[in-house]
Amino acid sequence: MSRELLYLLIPLSCLAAALVAGFLGLRIGRVNAHRAAIGGVGLAFVLSCVVAWDVFSGNHFNGAVYTWAISGETHFDIGFLIDPLSAVMMVIVTFVSLMVHIYTIGYMAEDPGYTRFFSYIALFTFAMLMLVMSNNFLQLFFGWEAVGLVSYLLIGFWYERDSAIRANMKAFLVNRVGDFGFILGIGAVLALFGSLDYQSVFDAAPAVADRTAQGPFGSEWHWLTLICLLLFVGAMGKSAQVPLHVWLPDSMEGPTPISALIHAATMVTAGIFLVARMSPLFELSSTALSVVLIVGALTALLMAFVALVQTDIKRVVAYSTLSQLGYMTVALGASAYSVAIFHLATHAFFKALLFLAAGSVIIAMHHEQDMRRMGGLRKVMPVTYLTCVIGSLALAGIPPFAGFFSKDAIIEAVHYSATPGAEFAYAAVLIGVVLTAFYSFRLVFMTFHGEGRMDSTTREHLHESPKVVTVPLIALAVPSVLAGLLFVNVTMDGSLFGNSIVPGGAPEALDMTARGMLVHAPFAAPFWLAILGIAGAWVCYLWKPELPGKVVKQWGGIYRVLDKKYGFDEFYQRVFADGARGLGEVLSEWGDRRLIDGWLVNGAARVVARTASVVRHVQSGLVYHYAFVMIIGLVALMSWFLFR
Repeated sequence: MSRELLYLLIPLSCLAAALVAGFLGLRIGRVNAHRAAIGGVGLAFVLSCVVAWDVFSGNHFNGAVYTWAISGETHFDIGFLIDPLSAVMMVIVTFVSLMVHIYTIGYMAEDPGYTRFFSYIALFTFAMLMLVMSNNFLQLFFGWEAVGLVSYLLIGFWYERDSAIRANMKAFLVNRVGDFGFILGIGAVLALFGSLDYQSVFDAAPAVADRTAQGPFGSEWHWLTLICLLLFVGAMGKSAQVPLHVWLPDSMEGPTPISALIHAATMVTAGIFLVARMSPLFELSSTALSVVLIVGALTALLMAFVALVQTDIKRVVAYSTLSQLGYMTVALGASAYSVAIFHLATHAFFKALLFLAAGSVIIAMHHEQDMRRMGGLRKVMPVTYLTCVIGSLALAGIPPFAGFFSKDAIIEAVHYSATPGAEFAYAAVLIGVVLTAFYSFRLVFMTFHGEGRMDSTTREHLHESPKVVTVPLIALAVPSVLAGLLFVNVTMDGSLFGNSIVPGGAPEALDMTARGMLVHAPFAAPFWLAILGIAGAWVCYLWKPELPGKVVKQWGGIYRVLDKKYGFDEFYQRVFADGARGLGEVLSEWGDRRLIDGWLVNGAARVVARTASVVRHVQSGLVYHYAFVMIIGLVALMSWFLFR
């Protein structure tokens, strides 16, 4: 089998699985439908591992497999760039997707849209694979928009719910804002470089680094800064960075398996992957890097605070995703692109684990999601409890779990960064360590410890989830423990990603090896900040459970601000949604009804009618009247010729 055929088979196996489950699901039955979907994604995972092995053996590929269109000298191709960055992403996407597919068998067992859901998630995987495997901006945009489309379908999967419809519409509209900047950035790339091929653009970028474009009010913009900022707007939408973050928490309206897939390995990581892939461009613009750094720091800090007050178990994990995406973005702004992808990889495992563990709890609680009605579940759900603790330890950055290595690498990279805004970002990520540990173990303690706060009926029927749910939890728990330990050395010395990412951002003052980081951890601030956060959660929710209520009463104003999520939703609703609706009503009333219908259409009709009512009197039917008019006309004509 040729390499081109092998690469093509990976996304197409997911597409075929989606088509079989979607169009033939009702005919072949539920079991065969999920077998087809899992088989297609499983094949994609196995082949992705084969490709990764081949790539890390030194075999890379960059070429077109199909020419879609030609315009002048510009070729619009479908092609693949298979290098260490894309190989890592392919393995992560297919592995997490495979676990989600298996988990779905148990979670969606009683849902009437069972086969439809399998079709959607397989299609989602196909779209993400096309995105990460692309070697040009055209295919990148295709995968980018396909991911957005399928996310719309999945978030609104339970379309009978008004809340689901509002959530998927919000996700669709907010992402369109980001995608508008993204498509403008692609247009700017084509205008400046005359090509959409990654390698051609990267090779030509240093030669045009100082080229400027005329901006508004006589200002000058560096072309590369403009391109990077526009592309980053697209990344802000997909990776839910402030202020385009509002769609991600509402995506919890979709079933839990898709929450895990969206938040861990697919859609939200697309923006991080984009900036890392475009690192040769971003490295030529310090302004763009500074914007990326500050936006990431704001997201990491602000969303961590919001996670502290959430009571819905899925929303706690959702705001955790927002904060961790901020950490990845901070790493990108600090030029630590490999560290950002490293955290993306470790985060994919433990965040998918936390979402699926939350889903296991929801199953046991008969779809109750409020943590205030849980408690004491560790005795009846030991596997879910243990895996959730592992995911929380990884999220909090406790050594030797995976999140410790990637998060500490980000903190050190920011600490030694020279990018403007690095001081603020460093403070933000350090504060974020405390908050992350606190809300992570707040979830653990409220859900699994203490006395049960559920009703008696629910308490009597509590039990551990079936193996089809717990096996994916165990499978995700393993890399949540080991992934950081295994890959930190090759990530930090640059051998993992090689030339696929611009090197930079790794601090030289610290021994950035697994052994060095473990030895250094007890003497570093992040470790003790994480311990402080866990201890704080223990005090507030186990030792003195009345304390959070007192804090809320004492600091009610701050609590309301956090509970309202800083008012972003209300602001967008009143300014943009209500503003657009009000503008539409004005245009409908004054533009359509009064101007077009009233003045133009009906007005024209009234002018014609009134003119006709006057002119019709000329038609008397008497011959001498017509003769008289002709004589007057003749006299007037002759007078004009004689006296002009």
